[in-house]
This record gives sequence, structure tokens and C-alpha cells, in this order.
Amino acid sequence: MKIVVCIPARYDSTRFPGKVLARETGKYLVQHTYERACKARLPESVLIAADDERIVTAAETFGAPCVLTRVDHQSGTDRIAEAVGDVQADIVINVQGDEPNIDPTHIDQLAELLVNHPDVPMATLATPLRNPEQVADPNIVKAIVNARGRAIYFSRCPIPYDREKAGIGPAEQYLRHIGIYAYRKDFLLTLTRLPQTPLEKLEKLEQLRAVENGHAILVGVVTDMSEGIDTPEQYAAFVERYRKQQ
Repeated sequence: MKIVVCIPARYDSTRFPGKVLARETGKYLVQHTYERACKARLPESVLIAADDERIVTAAETFGAPCVLTRVDHQSGTDRIAEAVGDVQADIVINVQGDEPNIDPTHIDQLAELLVNHPDVPMATLATPLRNPEQVADPNIVKAIVNARGRAIYFSRCPIPYDREKAGIGPAEQYLRHIGIYAYRKDFLLTLTRLPQTPLEKLEKLEQLRAVENGHAILVGVVTDMSEGIDTPEQYAAFVERYRKQQ
């Protein structure tokens, strides 16, 4: 079974334009992500899906395969679907380009979910939350998962609603969704041809397109996660940690 990692890299990030090419560590941000993904055991290759020639040029400097895609894709999933259209693969793993600390074992764990469950077309990861402030934060997506490990729903709101605790109960009863996905390639191509669904548009969560169309998403639970880089402040903190480690 051939497994491929695809890293969608968009130049015009709303909160941090050009962030994937930020280079204060001596390496591009997307280069950090690429090198971490290459440490995973199961994928045979790692590919970057870019929306800008500047990213393609940067990828050439560190030897990463990179495909230039259309600029008008609505999501990273749409971008990787174009990038892997002619790539031979059974499973495609979507790792965001702003994840310089992504754990390679999480990539392998995600791949194994689909390898071991041939009836499931898609998988993702989640981790228990640590404090009530995270539960209330709309930037942190919560996941509801059934006893079989299938996703029921994802939301920016505090779910489940703890009625006895006025809405938010102990943080550990909530799962934080981690934005890394695995798809069977044929399902990925099918999913991205479907129109955006009402809940997907409301929550601004692309995984709800699969849920609303009745497709199973298997959710693996991990004990920790790495934070992605969304703002210049988060990038500055990453640079400081990286320099200390060096």
C-alpha cells in the first residue's frame, strides 16, 4: 500500500502573509515541516503543494518535490487533491505547511488507521484538552467521537455541552481536533468534487463536508500535539525555541 504525504502551502495567509517562507531560523517554515514529515516511517514520499512560484523556488533549494497548483482553492484539501491527481498513491496524508514541530509518529499512526481499517475512507487525530479556556476558544476545534472511534461532529463551540456545569465541565472530557488528515486517494478526489455543505460553511471546517455526506472519519486519540504557526507572534516563539535547542 503506497502512502504519500502532501503538504499544502499557501503564500497569502490572512494573519501572517508569506509565513511558509519565513526564514529566521535559517530554514523556511515549510522546510521545517517537510523535514519532520520525511522522518515518518510509513510514507514513501513527501510532496509540497504550492499556490505561488516563490514557494516552488524555495522548495528547490532544499530538494523537496513541489507542485504548483491553482490559486483559487478554498481549502488545503482541495489543493492536495489537485497535486496528487497524477501521483500513484493509495493513501494521502495532509500535513499543514505551518506545522514545523509535527510529530512523525503521528503521521505513522494516522496512516495505520486507514491501513488497519479498510472500510474507512478518511481518518484524523485528536487529543484531550488541558484547560477550560481552551474549551471556550473558538479557534480550537472540538471533536465528538462515538464508541467505535468515528467522528460524530466537529465544532468551534464547546461540545459536549455540560448542563450540570453551566456549559463547560472538566477539560479532559473534551477532545481537541488536530488538523492532520489521511484519505484514501479515490475518496479524496471524490470528496473535493462535492459542493461545500451548510455546516461546513457555518463552522468554516472542511471536514464537515465528509460528515454531512455520511462518510465515516476514524479519529485516533494521541496524548499530545504540536501547535501550528498562525501569527507572527507564534512564529517568533518558535524561532526562540528553535535557537535554544540548537
